[in-house]
Amino acid sequence: MKDVLHLMKPGFVNAGLGPFYCGDSVSVEGLLGFYPELRDKIEVIYIDFPRPRQAIVDAIGEDQQSVPVLILAEASIEPEQVHAKVANGSRYIADEKQIREYLSLTHGLPRSG
Repeated sequence: MKDVLHLMKPGFVNAGLGPFYCGDSVSVEGLLGFYPELRDKIEVIYIDFPRPRQAIVDAIGEDQQSVPVLILAEASIEPEQVHAKVANGSRYIADEKQIREYLSLTHGLPRSG
């Protein structure tokens, strides 16, 4: 099983305003753009803006639906520089900087300076 990264689909509308994109998702998307081989190593799912965001709810519960979120595979090793949270028995990272740090450290990529 692979780590699963949830990113917001761009061009969403919120309260009748928009279209918008999620700045935190764009940051992680940039790392995927620099290192496209990551897409073969993790599963990337693009989700719609409206809640409930069912794929995330199913994995880590209704309380944590923010995006981006990386849900770690059971066998994934968490580097000491990264601090995953736990919900519904799953480890996850919901901070874009921590997601990028995790991906860099676990896949041998350069880190953010």
